[in-house]
Amino acid sequence: MKYMPIWPFRDRAELVLALLLLCSMILVQPRIEESDAIQYFSYLPSLLIDGDLDFRNEYMRFYRENPKGREGFKETFLDRRTETGLQINFGPIGTALLWSPFYLTTHALLKLSGEPADGLSLPYRRAVALGSALYAAIGLLLSYRFARRWLSPEVCFLSVLAVWWGTPVAYYMYVAPGMSHAISFFVVALFFSLWPWAVRGDHSRWAIWGMSAGLMGLVREQDVFIAFVALVPALSPELEVELKGRLSRLLTFGMTSILIFAPQLAVYQVLNGRPLPSHHVENKMYWFSPHFFEVLFSLQHGLFFWTPMLLLFLFGGLLFFRQHHISGLVLLIGFLSQIYLSGAVDSWTQAGAFGARRFVGTGVIFVVWGAFFMYVLRARLRMWGLACLTSLFIFWNVSLMVQFGLGLMDRQRLIWREVMHNHFYEVPTRLFSVFGRVLVDADSLVENEGKLE
Repeated sequence: MKYMPIWPFRDRAELVLALLLLCSMILVQPRIEESDAIQYFSYLPSLLIDGDLDFRNEYMRFYRENPKGREGFKETFLDRRTETGLQINFGPIGTALLWSPFYLTTHALLKLSGEPADGLSLPYRRAVALGSALYAAIGLLLSYRFARRWLSPEVCFLSVLAVWWGTPVAYYMYVAPGMSHAISFFVVALFFSLWPWAVRGDHSRWAIWGMSAGLMGLVREQDVFIAFVALVPALSPELEVELKGRLSRLLTFGMTSILIFAPQLAVYQVLNGRPLPSHHVENKMYWFSPHFFEVLFSLQHGLFFWTPMLLLFLFGGLLFFRQHHISGLVLLIGFLSQIYLSGAVDSWTQAGAFGARRFVGTGVIFVVWGAFFMYVLRARLRMWGLACLTSLFIFWNVSLMVQFGLGLMDRQRLIWREVMHNHFYEVPTRLFSVFGRVLVDADSLVENEGKLE
């Protein structure tokens, strides 16, 4: 089959992917439930409507909506204060900044229509939820284009589908869009997409690439460590520039990264009395990363047990590295940086969250690795075999999403006897009813504390 460019899409597979992503927006649930999501969202009404960083009224609104369910939230975020006497907010500001166009548009429309425009009601939550899903959709399209630099449309398309629905990406696009992970997926995909364009260009291109690195840090502080991959192309013999030129490009990259990250430093100063994260966050970090391997291989919490597909894709990544040393090293270092950071925090288990959520931002890396893995298998399995394998990967993850949403599994850890039983006996009989509920009555999920039961 010959693939022809269809503006603005590179080929028909990309066009189909874009249409699927657009249609999927009906699945978005306007949930701002988790404590992290409340922190990210509260920046918007506090800064844009109140003009301050005092989150007390926003936090009180969310607490009063569900006093019993948010008692722990009250103890941490309402009963305690920062060094400057304000309410605690551990969330970086970048997610709110990227939500702001959707939020401000909604605010303006409510003002024009004469509807209550309090900055906290359901229309605002629906707007930012849709914003998260759209950003992640763009991230998936960017990931497809990035993988197409090396591989064919068919395997890239299947790899994107596998990462989209076969990993926690879909959960944080549609079920928990109030978290930062969907937007993290977008900004990391943007960073890697700019890399080939920037690395052989002049200082202006390195400056733009550096801005994307700063944006990663604004959204999720741990993602800024991915920016260290810039050292690889800067020092590579493929960059035909003298040493002085290499160093000046790296300096440009670093300075623009800091410039974009500067708003977060200002927020730290106001909240914590210093341009650094809260002491509570620092006290969670162990810089020798004692849980480096556990975040991957723990039976109850590990990335490769929540999403076994990614272990196969990692194998594809190692094969990719053998053929493309510089590109392969860049992607491998990006992934290793996130293992290191995830293993360095005492909350490494991410208990109570769906999947290994701290790795959602590395989705673009796994799209490339997955496409290469499928390319290697294609000669043996053919395309229909790869499609069946991708469907199996997707069923595994969607089944876990249903189990998690319906409370069929222990939300604190994987208990394998329960999980496997549910895969075969519980989920198949409930899958369509859950899907129909999401389509027909998604708003009721908000009214019922985000539960699917």
